[in-house]
Amino acid sequence: MPFNFQDLIEVILLESYNVRLVVISTMLLGITSGLIGSFLLMRKRSLMGDALSHATLPGIGIAFAIMVLMGGSGKFLPGLLLGASISGVIGVLVMLAIINTTRLREDVAMGFVLSVFFGFGVAILQLVKDVPGGHAAGLESFIYGKAASIVFQDSILIGGIALITSISAVLLRKEFTLLCFDDTYAASQGWPVLWLDILMLGLVTAVTVIGLQAVGLILVIAFLIIPAATARFWTHRLDLMLLLSAIIGGISGWLGASLSALLPRLPAGAVIVLVAATIFLASMLFGTARGVIPRLMDQARLKRRVGRQHLLRAAYEILEYHHQPAINLPISRDSMLEHRAWTPRQFKRLLGLARREDHLEPSAPGTIRLSESGFGEATRITRNHRLWELYLIRHADIAPSHVDRDADMVEHILGAEIVRQLEAELEPQSEIPASPHTI
Repeated sequence: MPFNFQDLIEVILLESYNVRLVVISTMLLGITSGLIGSFLLMRKRSLMGDALSHATLPGIGIAFAIMVLMGGSGKFLPGLLLGASISGVIGVLVMLAIINTTRLREDVAMGFVLSVFFGFGVAILQLVKDVPGGHAAGLESFIYGKAASIVFQDSILIGGIALITSISAVLLRKEFTLLCFDDTYAASQGWPVLWLDILMLGLVTAVTVIGLQAVGLILVIAFLIIPAATARFWTHRLDLMLLLSAIIGGISGWLGASLSALLPRLPAGAVIVLVAATIFLASMLFGTARGVIPRLMDQARLKRRVGRQHLLRAAYEILEYHHQPAINLPISRDSMLEHRAWTPRQFKRLLGLARREDHLEPSAPGTIRLSESGFGEATRITRNHRLWELYLIRHADIAPSHVDRDADMVEHILGAEIVRQLEAELEPQSEIPASPHTI
């Protein structure tokens, strides 16, 4: 049934009690998932969250059976989450045992735990349906999630665990960072790498367990991975990545739960993941650090800069070949095309770029002439190229016949500081070193 404007206002302002509980709970879950998921992503163990989520299923079934046999209803959420936590921790320990005591790879250990524990959990859920006095209907909601069933006590539990987990992640940020980037170095410095690993996976288990009610054990892995992967497109700094990941997770939880409230037929877990995926796709395209479009634009700018530098250096080398590099004479276009392997179309595009940057001045048909600024730029580019060639020949044992190709790959990113270091290292006697190819 389509919603009206009044429904939209009520959801945005959180006027409904049930909507308020669900939205706040999922938003807190998203913030925590973003924080913990960032460390999991940098640790290159993103799929471990998937294995952990599936490892919680046997604990849910066993906890239900125990509570029923003790005279309870079996649906007490803290008891179910406790069982899920214990089962998840056992799954973590089994994975770490396989990884640290065998030669099997991590993906093998994760695949083993995921499949075996999930199969065990499905079998247990089928068995507990026959427990006398129990009503196991609804336990399957932990597989797919059922955010609409969150009540006040559940919200308090989710919020409390999310707060404790987030504070722990922030306080252990430096230790987790060292573990993620170089665990070997951390071990050599005396850090308890194994215990830090267990603690990190313990926090992942906590997030996974509190996410079962909202998004389910199948989709909770997306809540752990997608916000962190999305933030990675916007920054190279871990601190900023943690902040962005938490914000993206919170926004995904808020928007997903709100849309689910407006469209009751859509489950909250699926909508939350779809919202997070939409933000991920937008970030993949437009992210300033690793986005596709900014990278294509950077590559296009680099290509133009490289082409311009090749054009100016070719002009200088032709003048140098005629022993008149200090005299800015006209240069025939044919000699430029012979000097570099340009097509006429590429050459025409480079000439247009040089004119726009005021590196060429008017000349007779069939010739080009460098402007004063263009000649100075050509001199600088040629000098830097020669310095790099000499360095490669003297210190990297590159043959003079091959050095031009290797220098071409690097010269376009030489900064002023690197040029000064080359000057100090080589101590050139002339303003423009002679071409190494003539040595």
